[in-house]
Amino acid sequence: MTEPTTALQEQVSALGPFFTFETHAAGSEPIAPWRKLSEVARVESGVLAERVASVRAALAGGGGRPAEEVELRVAASVAHLGLVARVVSPLLGLAALHRLPSRPPTLDDLRWHSGLGGAFALSLPRETVAAVATGDAVATGDAGSVTGAGAAGALLEGPVRDLVDAVAAFSVSRRILWGNVASAVNGAAAGIVSAAPALARPARTAALLMLRHPQLRDAHTVDPRNGRFRRRSCCLIYRAAPDAAGAVCGDCVLVRR
Repeated sequence: MTEPTTALQEQVSALGPFFTFETHAAGSEPIAPWRKLSEVARVESGVLAERVASVRAALAGGGGRPAEEVELRVAASVAHLGLVARVVSPLLGLAALHRLPSRPPTLDDLRWHSGLGGAFALSLPRETVAAVATGDAVATGDAGSVTGAGAAGALLEGPVRDLVDAVAAFSVSRRILWGNVASAVNGAAAGIVSAAPALARPARTAALLMLRHPQLRDAHTVDPRNGRFRRRSCCLIYRAAPDAAGAVCGDCVLVRR
């Protein structure tokens, strides 16, 4: 018989690569190749600089240019969007399938090992998943839920803000970075709906809890006529192309209405 924690892990992971995760015992020391994700937020570790440099090289290579021709802040913003999407997606998946952890993991709790070209490997504390599976979590059935908003706020003001603060050191506007967060939340909800249409309502409700947080409220708009999400900033990826003439994302503020 599959344990509830394992079953929930499998259900979330089935939603797609950005939702997939492993588990580890809370407080345990990571075993190589796993590392604490908090390394990314510590400037002195050099981990974030290394990842930004790798993203910069990849973006430049796509346009057949040397890395230095891609602005550092562009690579930093793109790296940030990927990091935030990877952290938010499995937690939103847990919320859509069951509940949102009332005490989301910190960056120090999370484990990762780096990789480009897709979602990097991520591990959540087993106790976090167990709490969701056994009911020590917050239901997200009401987008106006005070407790649900508190849990969403804990995630945004905890590990997500730590990533924003870290990447802001690369001269990226916080408006852009919080726009990245809003885009990641909406993108995760859209991914859930695409993979499991039956989860559309809980996925969108959980996403709305996050998007209503004061930090994200002004980072996006939603068209009341069709529910279309649009961020109020740009992740800057279009500037990685020669002459800054690349395509923009579908939810970008620069998309023609």
